Amino acid sequence: MFTSRRIFTLLACATLAGAAFAQDKYPSKTIRLIVPFPPGASTDILGRTIAQKLSTSMGVPVIVDNKGGASGTMGSEQLARSAPDGYTIGVAVPATHSLPVALARKVPYDPIKDFTPLSIIANNPLAIVVTPDLPVNNLRELVEYARKNPGKLSYGTSGAGTAQHLVGEMLNRFSHINIVHVPYKGGSGALNDLLGGQIQVGYVVVPTVLQHVKAGKLKMLAVIDDRRYSELPDVPTNREALPGFEPKTSWLGIFGPANLPPAIAARLTSELQKAVRDPEVAKNLNAAGMPVVGSTGEQFAARIREDIEGWTPIIKAGKITGD
Repeated sequence: MFTSRRIFTLLACATLAGAAFAQDKYPSKTIRLIVPFPPGASTDILGRTIAQKLSTSMGVPVIVDNKGGASGTMGSEQLARSAPDGYTIGVAVPATHSLPVALARKVPYDPIKDFTPLSIIANNPLAIVVTPDLPVNNLRELVEYARKNPGKLSYGTSGAGTAQHLVGEMLNRFSHINIVHVPYKGGSGALNDLLGGQIQVGYVVVPTVLQHVKAGKLKMLAVIDDRRYSELPDVPTNREALPGFEPKTSWLGIFGPANLPPAIAARLTSELQKAVRDPEVAKNLNAAGMPVVGSTGEQFAARIREDIEGWTPIIKAGKITGD
């Protein structure tokens, strides 16, 4: 006769066996890749590129689900609330994970505890650009012009507390200048006013302005990265353009929800690393302004910690908020 304890033990064993079987058969159905920003953004370009490659290598459809809104937090919340079974993963950027912690900004999820880091797919370097009629051709000249014309220049970003905002304020403090911040409700508004001449300076991700720089509609003074961007080899890095000015480099990564089974997390990380090593994927992402990385989950978690530790003192010193 089965006692209640015996029945419980059998049920527990069956549950564990079922979970092990499900992991052995993973994946067996469509995987959803949440992109927490609208179509057309750099996150969307990366998401669709990676989804296509994963579909081929994993043998199941990988569909992109754009869930834009609230600077990426709406889509990230959906990912955090998803079942930890490997069938929902999502694209992430500093604005959705490391910056809310550094800014002590309230978001509807815990940026660290509610996710499983899988891989940094690519760097997402910011560029410092100016309008073509501004009489500066490098970052030092911009600083000198701003000193001689205090308060007359303005820069636009996709919002307060974004990486673009932090870089702009960091340059102000580092160089003792005052280029006025104009926050927009998204990057498109800032870019439109920059192209129209309403603002003179922009701190923007490279993919957003690459075509405009190549067309001569904007001048790129520096790229914020450890190395020069291969598509624009004459543009210096921030360290080359202004020694000592060293803001954090932005990134694009992929997370799963918390409590993802280790075997499934390892499989996804391996597939993501394999995807970015593909020559065609690497070529396409690099041409779009996103140099590939392909980290481990542990390296991704360490990068987030470094971001938080690096940005927090800058945010406190500048009394910057995400509001």
